[in-house]
Amino acid sequence: MNAVDIVTQTDLDVEAFVKHEILNRYPSHKFIGEETYSSGSSKEYLVDSSPTWIVDPLDGTVNYTHLFPMFCISIAFCIDGIPVIGVIYAPILDVSYSALAGHGAWGNDHVGSSNGVASDGASFAAGTLKKKRKLPYVKGKPLGKEAPKGCTFSWGMVHGVRSLGSATMDLAYTATGAFDIWWEGGCWEWDVAAGICILREAGGLITTANPPANPETDPIEEVRLGSRLYLAIRPAGDTPSETGRQQQERVVREVWKRVEALDYTRPGA
Repeated sequence: MNAVDIVTQTDLDVEAFVKHEILNRYPSHKFIGEETYSSGSSKEYLVDSSPTWIVDPLDGTVNYTHLFPMFCISIAFCIDGIPVIGVIYAPILDVSYSALAGHGAWGNDHVGSSNGVASDGASFAAGTLKKKRKLPYVKGKPLGKEAPKGCTFSWGMVHGVRSLGSATMDLAYTATGAFDIWWEGGCWEWDVAAGICILREAGGLITTANPPANPETDPIEEVRLGSRLYLAIRPAGDTPSETGRQQQERVVREVWKRVEALDYTRPGA
């Protein structure tokens, strides 16, 4: 444990309870939990084609220790490396989100959005600085002579940027439409597996945080669960000029044009 990675007895007890209950019922399934994984020395990606449960017993541990309510338990079930069941529960808020692949997403908070999503200054974004506590690498565009005095670069504008202190909650709030964009590098599969299932079933899009060689034309590929690089766009309804998917892809490309690649390579991913 250090000043950034805090592990409480609650983390350990919740994971032990969930693991016991799952494996008692499904003894042939694999189980990957944050605390048991983190206690090992390898950072290898262990999710394969086997039926696998991926659990974060307490995402937002720092929030938990300070009684800030943005913490939760995250449980996902994967087949062939794809999250097909996702459950997130925030106990103090008494808010839950869940999804089953092909059958939709649910929550006692609203999940999904019928509104269009903007890529200009009207967007509301989320992200986390993670352990390095440094700002993400963002490319600025040089401004011309007409720029205000002292301003030499523009990075684009949003209404605001928030971090809830829990990547899982950030992703859940993107699925509800509360956040337009979630850009993240450095979290792990237990942080995102349940949220990916919920976001997809709600109608959202998730891909890599790293821009391709040509952000404007290269294909937008599905995210790799173990990549530790995530860019999520909230669900969006059709507008007279664009489908929801077209809006999401436009926003992805606008984000890609403004960020630089991060390196979180690991064995097996």
